[in-house]
Amino acid sequence: MQSIAQTVPLAAKADKSVLIGRGVSGLVVLFMLFDGVSKVIVEQHVVKAMAELGWPPEQTAALGILVIACTALYVIPRTSIVGAILLTAFLGGATAAKVRIEEASALFSVAMGVLAWLGLFLRDERLRPLLHVRR
Repeated sequence: MQSIAQTVPLAAKADKSVLIGRGVSGLVVLFMLFDGVSKVIVEQHVVKAMAELGWPPEQTAALGILVIACTALYVIPRTSIVGAILLTAFLGGATAAKVRIEEASALFSVAMGVLAWLGLFLRDERLRPLLHVRR
């Protein structure tokens, strides 16, 4: 059975929206990797910020590994949809934690979730039939 990637001509893959989608996804990936690595190395600013959100310091590294794993799934084309779902769930939890303490930066995690799906929508043609966007 042929995959979708094998049946799409190379010229269509280099389409402008695909390139924009890769760029948007790249920004999301860079941010999420930065966030995950800073948690894994248990950077003190991150520990302090997480303590303000109510997270114990001993859970910092585990959350960092979770972020990196979800981001890895998002990057791999076969698992990108599952990765986007998991990143959205993680960012939703971050949003809820920030809203609970009435932090103004709660919308940043919402924006990251939207950008993750926008980037995936633009770079993955399998998602386009789900939303009937007219050109």
